[in-house]
Amino acid sequence: MNNQRVAIITGGSRGIGAATAKLFAQNGYAVCVNYKSNAESAKALAEEIKALGGHCISIQADVSKEDDVLRLFECVDRELGVVSVLVNNAGVLKKQMRLEEMSADRINSILETNVTGYFLCCREAVKRMSTRHGGLGGVIINVSSGAARTGSPNEYIDYAASKGAIDTLTKGLSLEVAAEGIRVNCVRPGLIYTDMHADGGEPERIERLKSKIPMQRGGLSDEVAEAIYWLASEKSSFSTGSFLDVAGGL
Repeated sequence: MNNQRVAIITGGSRGIGAATAKLFAQNGYAVCVNYKSNAESAKALAEEIKALGGHCISIQADVSKEDDVLRLFECVDRELGVVSVLVNNAGVLKKQMRLEEMSADRINSILETNVTGYFLCCREAVKRMSTRHGGLGGVIINVSSGAARTGSPNEYIDYAASKGAIDTLTKGLSLEVAAEGIRVNCVRPGLIYTDMHADGGEPERIERLKSKIPMQRGGLSDEVAEAIYWLASEKSSFSTGSFLDVAGGL
């Protein structure tokens, strides 16, 4: 397996993460599907990829916890080899509410996963990819959200703010490691049909809002996965610090 490119997909057991894991596996990557709690879905996905001839492992890790992130990357080093692509996709969304109703616990739990988790995973990837550390280079793709631009008033300003932080992380880190063989780019999905909307308390949210999307429909996880894959591929070899909005014009 030593010559095979290795991709880590955080939050890979469902939605955009699962679609991305499948696409990378189809294109010859050894894939690590990271999950926090949904072991059944992650293992089923890994088996599906293996049945199609791909190479995939699933690893439980809560990316908001530093020890879990260290274990995740060490496990990948051991079982697949050095990571060449990191897709930071793990994210949490809480029930819709106005800011005046939010507790510190809620806000901090959003920031710990959606921001600290991305920072920690980026740190471990850079240590392995950077030519400064003897690495061979690599690509980091951060999954942000169209919410970073809209602010998500009356629904989840905390989630939107966490994604604004990811946009800034993408810009800063891309410049920090550009001369070290690492490209850092960002995909900002808009209203996509995933289970995450149920986490916010409104499973049918896209049906309610799709008339506001210029293309008059919600997006699919596969459409976001294709954007992530393009930014990770050599077809985007001169792009770093870039943002690709997959939002139907919204």
